[in-house]
Amino acid sequence: MSHLRIRPENKNGCVTHVTPESAGWTYVGFDLHRLKPGETVSAKTGDREACLVFVSGKGKTEAGGQDLGELGQRMTPFEGKPWSVYVPQGSDWSVTATTDLELAVCTAPGLNGGLPVRVIKPDDLGQEVRGKGSNTRHVTNILPENEPADSLLVVEVITPAGNTSSYPPHKHDHDDLPRESYLEETYYHRFNPPQGFGFQRVYTDDRSLDEAMAIEDGDVVLVPKGYHPCATCHGYDLYYLNVMAGPKRTWKFHNAVEHEWLLKG
Repeated sequence: MSHLRIRPENKNGCVTHVTPESAGWTYVGFDLHRLKPGETVSAKTGDREACLVFVSGKGKTEAGGQDLGELGQRMTPFEGKPWSVYVPQGSDWSVTATTDLELAVCTAPGLNGGLPVRVIKPDDLGQEVRGKGSNTRHVTNILPENEPADSLLVVEVITPAGNTSSYPPHKHDHDDLPRESYLEETYYHRFNPPQGFGFQRVYTDDRSLDEAMAIEDGDVVLVPKGYHPCATCHGYDLYYLNVMAGPKRTWKFHNAVEHEWLLKG
């Protein structure tokens, strides 16, 4: 199995744990917690910032000494927009599940920005449709670069059954602004129905990295560099949650030249 594909380790609790050290990179961290009602997860951000994404389910939430009440709404990531919480560095947070809860914890370095704890409501989120035909996908911007954060960029995408996504292939692995930004990235994948599967390829122009992976429900794919398109098979919608971070908080990407013609039609 590819070292870039991470399978969930448990059915409950912290099922996925990605740190910069385990991934072999510098910026992005990603944890996925599955909790039963009454179970609690908590942490201190330290010198990192966090974005808590309620992938599905509800929970009573505290952050930075504030009682934020019960957050969450949808019972599946394929149903509406998420609730999220931005937690700056030097803060603590906790979430106690009130239903079955799937909570993503996205982290990256804090930069002493002095930002406050912020609840990100579904109504606050912009959505857009990208692509056309069998390359159509639906994008929800949770923490885009025009919203306050130090390092994190967070977005979720739903790709209809049989479609491609993150396509035509693009990359963001060079600190070469304004043309391209360096951003590490994780993909957290879910399928509907959950027995579905798809494929993701991570590769560079010189093919020094070239890995093609079958992806299943609950998998996380690491993208340290290179292009990273994915596709879902007929009959199965694909959800993924992207976390990106790098030395500068901006998303500037470079398309694979040989496939750029697809954008001209």
